[in-house]
Amino acid sequence: MQLNMLKCKLHQARVTHAELDYDGSCAIDSRLLDLAGIVEFEQIQIYNITNGERFTTYAILAEPGSGIISVNGAAAHKARVGDRVIICAYANFEAAEAKIHKPKLVYCDAQNRVVRSTNTIAMQAA
Repeated sequence: MQLNMLKCKLHQARVTHAELDYDGSCAIDSRLLDLAGIVEFEQIQIYNITNGERFTTYAILAEPGSGIISVNGAAAHKARVGDRVIICAYANFEAAEAKIHKPKLVYCDAQNRVVRSTNTIAMQAA
């Protein structure tokens, strides 16, 4: 049995550009992509914390160290400059692999600099 699991995420990233007249996709600072383990052209899910929009696109490279998160093409209708977003990628694992899998979780500040990275999320208390 295959399970679709969270592979990695960029948490609390800020949208720096929203380019309607661009070839689709989401340009992401390539250092952030490397840290999270997202590869160029990989499918990603974007969850807009600011407005609640959720959409699928793919990652393209932006200049390393630039802090760029550019939502492009039709998706630019779903995010504006300054919006906080979570960018996730998922992968399929066999059940045995899924039990030991730990996602790469990268937390960003308002300038898309890395605050911390981890592979666990604290259990939510009642």
